[in-house]
Amino acid sequence: MSELKVDVDPRELGFDPDRLRRIDRHYDRYLERDLLTSWAAVVARDGQIVHATVHGQRDREAGLPADWNTRWRIYSMTKPITSVAAMMLFEEGAFSLLDEIRRFLPEFSQPRVYLRGGATNPSTAPAAEPIRVWHLLTHTSGLTYGFHHGHPVDEIYRRSGYEWGVPSGVDLAGACAFWANTPLLFEPGTEWNYGVSTDVLGRLVEVVSGMPLDEFFRTRIFEPLGMSDTAFWAEEGEALDNLAALYIPRPDNKRAIRNEALGATGRSRPAFLSGGGGLVSTAADYHRFTQFLLRRGELDGVRLLSPRTFERMTQNHLPGGFDLERIGRPLFAETRYDGVGFGLGFSVLLDPVKAKTTGSVGEFAWGGAASTGFWVDPQQSITAMFFTQLLPSSTHPVRPELTQLVYQALMDDK
Repeated sequence: MSELKVDVDPRELGFDPDRLRRIDRHYDRYLERDLLTSWAAVVARDGQIVHATVHGQRDREAGLPADWNTRWRIYSMTKPITSVAAMMLFEEGAFSLLDEIRRFLPEFSQPRVYLRGGATNPSTAPAAEPIRVWHLLTHTSGLTYGFHHGHPVDEIYRRSGYEWGVPSGVDLAGACAFWANTPLLFEPGTEWNYGVSTDVLGRLVEVVSGMPLDEFFRTRIFEPLGMSDTAFWAEEGEALDNLAALYIPRPDNKRAIRNEALGATGRSRPAFLSGGGGLVSTAADYHRFTQFLLRRGELDGVRLLSPRTFERMTQNHLPGGFDLERIGRPLFAETRYDGVGFGLGFSVLLDPVKAKTTGSVGEFAWGGAASTGFWVDPQQSITAMFFTQLLPSSTHPVRPELTQLVYQALMDDK
């Protein structure tokens, strides 16, 4: 078992242990009200764990407990890993950030932009700007997700089976062919919209490296970083036995109910290797990844990215230096992004006061559809992660609550 445990007195690293225990009391109330079936949280500073807890049941119906060996579907927490993969190839000179992706993915040679009309007969025009590599890394490509339900192009995706995934049997190349022939929401580089950009980036990694995405991840990232329990599916045996069940909220009271259809993901090798949301991982593995991020591209003597490249990845790359509230299309109607920018694969906190958070300037983060999330605070040398399996992530504010609970326990600012 890859057990995570506190390996230092939190006081030595500036944390009040009594205040850290508020994390457990808070999230256990979600379990008591049946709003979540399990949760895990890990907080570290200077690479040392100051708080680690896992509670609840990974499979409520079978009565199986969640523990440190539990496999979680991390969904969009896959995106930073794909972004790291792409930037490793960037460092090898395989492409520049300004390269047009049609150089490698000719299916994107003639993108068209939505103008008006409904999903069945939209009016479009040729894009004036090609999609470039940096557009994929920053979600400024004009690509979208079918689950947004906010635009006719979203509906086009859904009508063709591209909502929470892709049609059965479609692989990454086939999905890219569909997206390339579907209208963009806007001219590349002009707005931010959360979508399949990172999946297309994963296909770029495949073409440039000559390796399937799962093989690239395994040989170039997971094995070097010691992430032996992370993959696009849980292997038959112990790994599969430890895969958590997936839950959704009841419409009337938000109590967690099992969803067998969506829960089938991660149980066998998929045809579609989703660089945007396909990985299954453990808390211990992703903790290693967050330490690699905190150390600016290096862990235990293994360096995958240079410090300079990593520093550029965690700066705001949005057009005009604007925040997401200014040029972004919200993931959900209630979502606000004042003071938050976006780098090459991560959100970036630009102004904690505008964002109404106790986080630090330069904090970078992202989360997954099943309510998982992580953030890294380079200023305070803090990393934090949260795991559960409730979809969608907008159901409860578990991720911003973790930020509140961690920083209220911090007594010693650097």
